[in-house]
Amino acid sequence: MPVKVSVIVPVYNPGIYIEDCIASLLRQSLPSDEYEMVFVDDGSTDDTPARLDALAAENPQVKVIHQENSGWSGKPRNVGIAASEGTYVMFVDNDDYLGDEALERMYDYGVANGADVVIGKMAGKGRPVPVELFRRNHPHAGVENAPLIDSLTPHKMFRRAFLDDIGLRFPEGRRRLEDHVFVTEAFLRADNVSVLSDYVCYYHVKRDDASNAGFQRFDPVGYFRNLREALDVVERYTQPGALRDRLHRRWLRNEMVERMRGRRLLNAPEDYRKELFEEIRGVVVERFEPGVAAGLPLTQRIIADLIAADRFDDVVAFAEWEASVAVRAEPGPVRWEDGSLKIDLTAEYRLGGQPMTFPATRTGAAPAGPPRDVTEAVARVGADTVEQFGKAKADLMVRERASSAQYFQPVEFTREIVPVEDGEGVRLVLRATATVDPATAAGGIAPGNGLWDVHVRVKLGGWTKECRLGPVPRKSRAATSAGVVADRVLLPYWTDRGNLALDVDRATKRLGLFGLGADDVTVTGDRLRAFLPLHVPGDTEVLLRLTRPTSSDIPGTLSPDGSRARLEAVLPAGDLTGAARQVMLCPAPKADERRFFALPVAVRAGAGGAQVVRPSGPSVARRLARRARQVLVRVRSTAARVRTKRA
Repeated sequence: MPVKVSVIVPVYNPGIYIEDCIASLLRQSLPSDEYEMVFVDDGSTDDTPARLDALAAENPQVKVIHQENSGWSGKPRNVGIAASEGTYVMFVDNDDYLGDEALERMYDYGVANGADVVIGKMAGKGRPVPVELFRRNHPHAGVENAPLIDSLTPHKMFRRAFLDDIGLRFPEGRRRLEDHVFVTEAFLRADNVSVLSDYVCYYHVKRDDASNAGFQRFDPVGYFRNLREALDVVERYTQPGALRDRLHRRWLRNEMVERMRGRRLLNAPEDYRKELFEEIRGVVVERFEPGVAAGLPLTQRIIADLIAADRFDDVVAFAEWEASVAVRAEPGPVRWEDGSLKIDLTAEYRLGGQPMTFPATRTGAAPAGPPRDVTEAVARVGADTVEQFGKAKADLMVRERASSAQYFQPVEFTREIVPVEDGEGVRLVLRATATVDPATAAGGIAPGNGLWDVHVRVKLGGWTKECRLGPVPRKSRAATSAGVVADRVLLPYWTDRGNLALDVDRATKRLGLFGLGADDVTVTGDRLRAFLPLHVPGDTEVLLRLTRPTSSDIPGTLSPDGSRARLEAVLPAGDLTGAARQVMLCPAPKADERRFFALPVAVRAGAGGAQVVRPSGPSVARRLARRARQVLVRVRSTAARVRTKRA
C-alpha cells in the first residue's frame, strides 16, 4: 500500500513531552500501512534516542534518524523530507500532538481539493494560534482570499511532489523564523491551499517548563535579520502594490507593533525593550512602503508611526495607557429554547476597570503622521473608535478546558450608544444573544464529553480582546436546568469564580434530580410518571433501571412539559416483588458511555400495582458507626503527624 502521509518530527531533548506526540501518532485513524513516522533526532542528550529506537523496533511504520546537533529545526525537517515516502509530508513538533483523525481528514481533504498545502484547525494549549482563519472551511484558499499569512508555523501538510518541483526546503543552521521563510514561499507558489476548520487537527502546546524553543528570549539583531529573509520571499513573488503591502503588514503587526504594545512591552526588562525597539525601527524604516502601516487599525498605526519617528519614550507611555484597556462581558438570562441554549450577554470595553467612554460627537478621520504626544494619541484613538462604532462585533466561543479546542457559536447582537451621566461622552454597549446547539456546537458536530468554558471576543476600533463570560456574584447566579439533546446531557453552570461553563456528560449530583417533590413522581398501575428538571426538545428515548437485584433496562420517554420534562415508563410487575427498588435514569442511552442517575424514589409491588416509596436512608446505628470510623481515622492521622515531628 503506498504511503499517503509521512509525519516528520524533529527531536531534541523533549523528555517526557514527546510521549503525548508519540501516542497521538499511534492512535491515528489512518491505517498503519498508509502513513509513516519519521523522527529525526538532532543530537539529543537525554533518553530520547533510546526511546525512539525502541519505538521503531516495535512499529514498522516508524523511522528514526540520528544526527549531530544542527542548532535548530530546519535541517532535521529537511532530512525528514529526504527520507519520506508519503504523497504528503506533515510536520509535527516533538512537544505537540495531533487529533486522532487528523492525518486521515487532512489527507482526504487535500486530495479532494487538489491542495499543495493543507492547514488543519489548531488549538493552542497555552500558546496563541490563528482564530479568524478557522472560522470556516476554505477548500480553495490563497493569500488573496483568506488570511493564510496569519498561520506561518510549519505544522501543516505539504504535497511532497510540490516541494520537490519548486525546490523548497527549510533554511538550516542556528537561526529564527526558518518556518516563516518556508511557509510563505509555499503559500505564494501553491496552486491551491485548503483550510480544514471543522476538526481540531493540531494541538500546539506550551510546556510546563516553558522551554519550547519559541518561548526563549531571542537576540533581536539575529531575529530581525532572519525576519528580513521572509520579507525577501514576499518581494520575490509579488509585485509592489496592495497585496505586497498586506502581506508585509503581517510582520509589521505581529512581530513588531505587538511587541511594542501594552503588557507585552511593559513586562520586558527595560534594556531589552530598547534593544527590540532599535531593531524593529530599522526594519520599519528600511523595508516598508507607506501603504503597509496605513492599512493598520489606528491604535496599531500610532505605534508604527512612533516607531518610525524614533520616539521610544512615547511608545512606552502609550503602552502604559493601552495596558489598562480590557473587555468585560456580563451574562444575562441563560435558557433553553427548542433544544438550543440561548445565552444573553452585554459586553463593553473598560479603561482602568471602569466603563470606557468616547467623544459624544464625531470628528472625522484622524490626521496623518505621528501624534504630538500621548495625550493626542489617546484622543485620536477615542475619536477613531467612535467612527468605527458601526463595525464593532461580538463573538461567543466555547472552549474545551482539557484540549483548548474552541468553536464560534451563532450570535445576534445590537450596538447601543449610551450617554454618560455628565453628558460629555458616550459608551458603546454590545447586547448579544448566542445560540449553542448541543448537536452542532463543536464545528458542526456535538461537543465531546468534558467541561467547556464560555468566552466572549469583541472587536472594536483597533482592539480585539477576549474574556470569560462573567463573573457573576453568587447571589445573582440563576440556576439553569440541564438539557438532554443529541445524545448529550449538557448542564450550564457557574464556576467558583462565577463564570459560565458547560458540563457535557460529566455532571451527576448537580442535575437536581434529587430535588423532586412528593407529587413529582406517581405510579398508576404499572405506569410510572415523573416530572424532572430537564429540558428536552421533543420526545426523547431514555432507559430506566431498578436496583436490588439488577434487572433488565426498561424503555421510557422524556417529553417536553413546560419548563420541565415528563418521564413515562411501564414498569415490569414481575421485578417488583420483595424489597423496594430504587429507580435509576439513563437520559442519554446512545451516548458513548451510558450513565444512570439515581432518582429519590423507589418502587415496590403493592395492591393493584406498583407503589412509590422514598428509599430508606442508613439506619441510626449505621450512621453512628460511620461517624465513629471517620473520627478514628482523624485521630490516627493526627497521632502519626505528631510522631513524625518528634522523630
